[in-house]
Amino acid sequence: MAKRDYYEVLGVQRDVDAKVLKNAFRSLARKYHPDKNDSPDADENFKEIQEAFAVLSNSEKRQVYDRYGHEPPGGSPFGSSGFSGFNMDFDDIFSGNLGDLFGSFFGGSSRRRHSGSRGNDILLRHIVPFQSIFDGSEEEVEIDLPTACEDCEGSGAMDPDALSTCRDCGGRGQVTVREQMGPFINQSTRSCSSCSGRGQLIDEECEFCDGHGKIQKEQKLRFNVPKGASDGTRLRMRGSGEPAPLGRGEAGDLYIELRIEDHPWFERDGADLLMSLPLGYPDLALGRTVSIPHFDGNDLEIKIPAGARSGQTLEIAARGLPDARSRGRGNIIVLLKMYVPKKLSRAVKKSLEALRNDLSLDDAKTLDEVRNDADERRNNH
Repeated sequence: MAKRDYYEVLGVQRDVDAKVLKNAFRSLARKYHPDKNDSPDADENFKEIQEAFAVLSNSEKRQVYDRYGHEPPGGSPFGSSGFSGFNMDFDDIFSGNLGDLFGSFFGGSSRRRHSGSRGNDILLRHIVPFQSIFDGSEEEVEIDLPTACEDCEGSGAMDPDALSTCRDCGGRGQVTVREQMGPFINQSTRSCSSCSGRGQLIDEECEFCDGHGKIQKEQKLRFNVPKGASDGTRLRMRGSGEPAPLGRGEAGDLYIELRIEDHPWFERDGADLLMSLPLGYPDLALGRTVSIPHFDGNDLEIKIPAGARSGQTLEIAARGLPDARSRGRGNIIVLLKMYVPKKLSRAVKKSLEALRNDLSLDDAKTLDEVRNDADERRNNH
């Protein structure tokens, strides 16, 4: 399969400036990042976006690409194996300087923090009742989370002061690797495999945590669910993630992802709520008021005007969910649907037959109504 044009991948013009290019990358990276997108092709799309930005954000490589496309003299700038991508945290998409993250592809230096300076983030999914996003709520959960081992102060060593410096990385936790990729030299910084990025080696492991420097401990978390929160909203608790390796550095963050339970009959569109309301023909023809229980404590009264049609929508203002962007509430959209019983008694069938001529359309009237409906749809657009 032929590679797509890099400008096409990022959805930008060929004369795009650096600021617009960066914004386009961030928008697409946020959309296709594996942490946010569960589709089967998300990883490939994300890799393709990274590759396009890696070339176009480098002025020298961009000039070569503009002139030769994907077949420059000397082969691909990423070597014979092609672009392999790299692990990119979701927060990195919005970091101050994306150039630092991509600079190592073409021999530049990267000032990105090494993995040994910060603990990993933790994601916790929490189910929230629908009512909670109307009222807002304070939630409390008990969960086992990794915490620094108190016996070894998070070092993983029997004696926290008896650690030896890793010879391979000189205690930095990282090593610099230079690789020949076609005509280019790729210089990158990687976590030291000898010390797993710690920079120090453990002579005797802590017996309590088996040298891991952390243990699982039950913790009680309290957090607030904001009014109008959307499904998938992530709440961040700084420093509540995994402790830093060796107990030196800052702990990661804990993200609580809210999963909102479905309402029995409402579907959500932001702060607006959608529902369908089945009605019999007499209700549509003569009109009716339907009252149903509502989550705000006051029954929702839906007034169906006489002569209403199946497929018609009614709007009830300010009875939806709280709008997170304002102090108001969304609306409720009611879709009217004709209810037709699956089984009719003989008496009902006989009554309907007697009314058929009054209630039904002949072929000519049916065609007129088809035209009228078509005209009405066009006028509404």
